[in-house]
Amino acid sequence: MGTRERWVAMVPAALLATLLAGCGTPGAPLPPSLNLPNPVTNLTAVRTGEHVALTWTMPRRNTDKLLLKGEIDVSVCRKEGAGACEPAGHLTETPEKVATFDEKLPAALSTGEPRVLRYFVELKNAKGRSAGLSNGAGVLAGEAPGAVQGFSAEVRKAGVVLHWTADEERAAVRLQRTLLNPPPAKPKGSGPLGAAPEPVELNLLVEGGSQSGGALDKSVHFGNIYAYRAQRVTRVETDGQTLELDGALTEPVRVEVKDVFPPATPRGLAAVASIAADGTPAIDLSWQPNTEPDLAGYLVYRREGDGPWQRISPEQPVVGPGFHDAQVQIGHTYRYAVSAIDQGGHESARSAETEETVPSS
Repeated sequence: MGTRERWVAMVPAALLATLLAGCGTPGAPLPPSLNLPNPVTNLTAVRTGEHVALTWTMPRRNTDKLLLKGEIDVSVCRKEGAGACEPAGHLTETPEKVATFDEKLPAALSTGEPRVLRYFVELKNAKGRSAGLSNGAGVLAGEAPGAVQGFSAEVRKAGVVLHWTADEERAAVRLQRTLLNPPPAKPKGSGPLGAAPEPVELNLLVEGGSQSGGALDKSVHFGNIYAYRAQRVTRVETDGQTLELDGALTEPVRVEVKDVFPPATPRGLAAVASIAADGTPAIDLSWQPNTEPDLAGYLVYRREGDGPWQRISPEQPVVGPGFHDAQVQIGHTYRYAVSAIDQGGHESARSAETEETVPSS
């Protein structure tokens, strides 16, 4: 027996089979790829007027995890209720692209009561086969709500009061607010962070707004200029999701929010007369404090009988809700009133008056 024969005889049969298999013996052939594009998973749909705009991202790979190449056929369909998915359009797109599709709704779908309409896209290979429909993206079919009429805005101390013509439509009203004079952005490293800046764009939704005919925006800031637009919005809850159908936007209404409003009239004015140990008379006044953030202080007025009011507080406003009047005479009766004034010089109406008599002893 030669050397090779003795070596083979010494190797176990199982190990020998393994060694021989590694010497160029081909394995089982893999099946060819079907090249089915992965289904789209991020389809979104937005309806504006009579048009529906779809957006999605094309996949990069097929279902066999191989890179897709070349153009891919895309079919778009829409489904109303439990009906079939009706064709809405066809296009070709390339892998990884952010794709869009716009459809003008047929008359039958842009009229009538609001109802759910779902869109799907299907990606097909060269043989017309696919791995299934995309996720469904819903919009509301039906007639869009009517435009807001009589839209106006008025500045009040509590905020901006917005008015429109009320009607019986069961729709919300969305107010779109734009800040027209935003402050310049702070350069990086300019200091510690302060309050968050006011948003340039803000949407306010007024539930039942079609019937209420108005709303108050309390979030404005004095000194700023805003533009408001309004639109009716029909909202429908379906499968845990809220779908909206928007009406036309009004023309913008410009509002400059100036602080021309005086503080609230002070309340709770009381007067107490006293005589010091040395016989000096005085009357002490007190009242409830105002809470306006721009309050400068208070002005104190006095009169005797039906005589004219005279300001008796100093030139600078009184800071706290109290005043000591030492310019009184024993046996005299005095009437007092107090007003509040802000840092812009706007003075409130005078408070309800109170009177006090200085005793003789």
